Amino acid sequence: MPELSSPKMLIEIWSDIVCPFCYIGKRRLENALELFSNQDKIEIIWKSYQLSPDLKTNPEQSINQFLAEHKQIPVEEAEKMNAYVTEMASEVGLTYHFEKAIVANSFNAHRLIHLSKEVGKQNEAEELLFRSYFTDGKNIDDTETLVQLGIELGLVADRIKSVLNGTEFADEVRKDVYDAFQVGVKGVPFFVFDRKYGISGAQPASLFTQVLEKSFSEWNQNPLNQKTV
Repeated sequence: MPELSSPKMLIEIWSDIVCPFCYIGKRRLENALELFSNQDKIEIIWKSYQLSPDLKTNPEQSINQFLAEHKQIPVEEAEKMNAYVTEMASEVGLTYHFEKAIVANSFNAHRLIHLSKEVGKQNEAEELLFRSYFTDGKNIDDTETLVQLGIELGLVADRIKSVLNGTEFADEVRKDVYDAFQVGVKGVPFFVFDRKYGISGAQPASLFTQVLEKSFSEWNQNPLNQKTV
């Protein structure tokens, strides 16, 4: 007889690799899931989003300079904002090095994440790309860098190069962004639990726990979500 399989409740997350709050939000959700007794019945799907889709990758520009120009504020204010976010990140065990971060368009990184999803490594790809950008100061729009990161994830080098040198997964990235607007996403991170409840921003782990328990309780009461052949 075939083995019984259990369906899982879906958590969809719209995120951008260059969004500092997205990495923090990821960690806070993970902290909530660690204390959740039914975490084995949760499936997380990451959705692409771009805060600055027209951004031109520029290794010569500092993140503080980019933020100042983007928000039309003094560089000193941008430095304070990034210092604040760095402190927020440290509270969940993350180390941000904005002084090393490279201004980069995230479109190709999102395509690599879609490729990683094919082999069940999407969450690992998100984590690696976040760390590469915010901690290690790597250029996430550089093909060779993305190939090396993909290899680190266990992907085949030739397959990664084929994707990055072509247009594969470009439509998937654009569809994710389109879906975000359809859902009403106005900023990231944005978390949707069981396609019913949303959390916007890197909220405290306690809120993630509250919504997680409520949405799962309702999901679990649905007879269709019991074990099926």
